[in-house]
Amino acid sequence: MTEINLGFGNESIPFRFDEDQFELLTGNSQMLRPLTDVEINNQFSEPVESPPLEELFSAGDSVLIVVSDATRATASSQIVNLLVRRLIQCGVSSAEIAIIFSTGIHRAVTAAEKSELLTPFITQRIKTIDHSASDPGNLVTLGTTARGIPVEVNRALVEFSKIILTGAISFHYFAGFTGGRKSICPGLASARTIEATHMLALDFAEGGRRAGVGTALLDGNAVHEECERVASLINPAFGINTVVDETGLATGIYAGDWRTAHRVGCRAYLESHSIEIAQKRELAIISCGGSPYDINLIQAHKSLEMASHAILDGGTLILLAQCVDGLGRPDFLKWFTEGDSRALETRLQSQYEVNGQTAWSLLTKAERYRIILVSELPDEEVRRMKMIPAASLREAVAQVDGRSGYVMPHGARFLPRSAAV
Repeated sequence: MTEINLGFGNESIPFRFDEDQFELLTGNSQMLRPLTDVEINNQFSEPVESPPLEELFSAGDSVLIVVSDATRATASSQIVNLLVRRLIQCGVSSAEIAIIFSTGIHRAVTAAEKSELLTPFITQRIKTIDHSASDPGNLVTLGTTARGIPVEVNRALVEFSKIILTGAISFHYFAGFTGGRKSICPGLASARTIEATHMLALDFAEGGRRAGVGTALLDGNAVHEECERVASLINPAFGINTVVDETGLATGIYAGDWRTAHRVGCRAYLESHSIEIAQKRELAIISCGGSPYDINLIQAHKSLEMASHAILDGGTLILLAQCVDGLGRPDFLKWFTEGDSRALETRLQSQYEVNGQTAWSLLTKAERYRIILVSELPDEEVRRMKMIPAASLREAVAQVDGRSGYVMPHGARFLPRSAAV
């Protein structure tokens, strides 16, 4: 028998299994060690297709650093601390440096989260700015893209002379990958711009996902390409993309030109975070990896997306997701009044909202698979979303009749891929 601890919020749930019944899908990225401060600083000195920081920044510059919110693990406390010190060494005044949180349509970052994301040392010395996607006074209009999408972003992006993007690279179920351009769109865009770009993920003429849109896809991905066009109107001076381990520490960094460094990092991430499987199976037990990956259901859905690549239609997915922040949006349940995903897709054509698309994606999975959810969500909410609530992992496993399958302890981090692909 093998025992593994599966993340559940800030705690873990032990699971003992027979290796003849379950195969563990973990990849080999856990072999990587966290980067030292020296190694990260070296990347700032030898960036990808960009001059080093000392040639980009100097006295007189005003610098805005874009940082992800508490729903992402990006090693920001280490990265931003080193970055701010380096900018000051370049001659930039600390009074001319600010940090903005790219929350998109997520809730605001709390004071405690700011200290955790940036360290108290930084929060006490550097100004922080909150973003609101629905506050017109917070936004500025930069015109429209060739597709006719309105470009409305946080006005701080045009009030500072130079912008630095920070974030982490991981898989994204319709933008392909996180990181890079997503710090601006959707991170610092208006709700209207976010909806218009994200709506491109769906093909309302043919139904379902638009061709080219999906996990690990960039070329030909309309959502990625449009978000990149929005970011290009800001033309960030520098981009920093990390890859983090299961504890949230940086094991990789791709810094430099905001487009190229991100693209290089995405290629490397796909190679190191893909798991070859011989075949799909009928069962998977998935942990999101604990907090912040299971902070709410909208974030936890990303682990379901990864697991769906390893499961046969009609199979069972057991998802461990604490969801201490609930669903992620107080109005998320309104999308589950439709009878099925086809009806919801029709509704989205005229009433599109970003979280409606997440609900549609979740509902399509609930129709294809039997999803048992171990969480702190009320049972009635889980059932309304067409999933089966379970009070414990033991209770959930008792419902699968001894079937064989996969165990995915870090659900959103690894992409199962058929050996034939």
